[in-house]
Amino acid sequence: MSLFSTYNFKDQKALIRVDFNVPLDKQTYAIGDDNRMRAAIPTIQKILKDGGSVILMSHLGRPKEGPETKSSLIHIVGHLQNLISTAMETETIVQFANDCIGDEALTKSAALQSGEVLLLENLRFYKEEEKGDATFAQKLSQLGTVYVNDAFGTAHRAHASTAVIAQFFEKGKKMFGLLMEGEVKAAENVLNKAEKPFTAIIGGAKVSDKILIIENLLERATDIIIGGGMAYTFMKAQGGQIGKSLCEDDRLDTALEILKKAAEKGVQIHLPSDSIVADNFAADANTKVALSNSIPDGWMGLDVGPDACEQFKNVILRSKTILWNGPMGVFEMEKFQNGTKTIAIAVAEATANGAFSLVGGGDSVAAVNQFGFSSKVSYVSTGGGAMLEYFEGKVLPGIAAISE
Repeated sequence: MSLFSTYNFKDQKALIRVDFNVPLDKQTYAIGDDNRMRAAIPTIQKILKDGGSVILMSHLGRPKEGPETKSSLIHIVGHLQNLISTAMETETIVQFANDCIGDEALTKSAALQSGEVLLLENLRFYKEEEKGDATFAQKLSQLGTVYVNDAFGTAHRAHASTAVIAQFFEKGKKMFGLLMEGEVKAAENVLNKAEKPFTAIIGGAKVSDKILIIENLLERATDIIIGGGMAYTFMKAQGGQIGKSLCEDDRLDTALEILKKAAEKGVQIHLPSDSIVADNFAADANTKVALSNSIPDGWMGLDVGPDACEQFKNVILRSKTILWNGPMGVFEMEKFQNGTKTIAIAVAEATANGAFSLVGGGDSVAAVNQFGFSSKVSYVSTGGGAMLEYFEGKVLPGIAAISE
């Protein structure tokens, strides 16, 4: 059992680092996607049910010059109150502090009673947060008696509230929340306990964004499926004609090096045999199917083709462990979403047949949500950049700070 699950929070003030960096409408400040908020509710619920109180701290957006209206966490108070009240089956008021440190934050947190919740203003209104300033972290630490990090989405940042603050709490008074525990466990399952065949599905625009993750997976995976814009860098590297498809010319040698390493290690790299090509990057472009290494001049690959879909599906269906990071094409446009949708369906089917599947990275998570498959895979990660760095083999500061 984990420390969090067995810990009794009665009469404790739990200072929780959450990731409430949610998209807000520019005019109305309505929340576009509340998944990150919902993901934190079980941790909050456990503490309140134990008879503890909760102080929530988060960042929102990228404020550059201190406080600004559009990045204020006050916009999420009402919705947060509804989520917590629903979970607790009783009305729970969420109080708000107009600052994350200072007199108001100290007074309001000190006055919190068992079962009460306080949300602090945006941490990034202070430059000290991103700088990992120890004095700022110490001021935050004075607000709670126990520290809980439940923000996997920021675990790769050595910020004051994620990595530095833990030193101000003694062992046994700092821990991961349920969301963070779940993320780390799911990632560990894939990285170090993967049942073979292990297929990694890597998509997205650029090889440069995914080099480290591919290299780390070459040590672990049996199959790597490569789709999205990055596939055309591999095609061109092997002498293929890719028209005006996306390509990183400065990464052609890297692509060949990856293919060579994979062959040496016996890892199968699966590139899309054919593509849906378009004469323009637009929803109403003319389209046709072409071999991925013979795309006519003036045309570009914007999705994997029907043969590639079949090929990729077969690889996924015989897998026991699946990691999916990145879409197969421009799935935001209906004409170019079939490849990504096919992957989603295949991953869901493989999961139903007993495979362990982890979907991580903003676009793949958006895709499984859009196509309605988020409940049909084993785990959907809330941390895009953090999950990537974890799979690159890096030590995440937010995890190390608690584990020490």
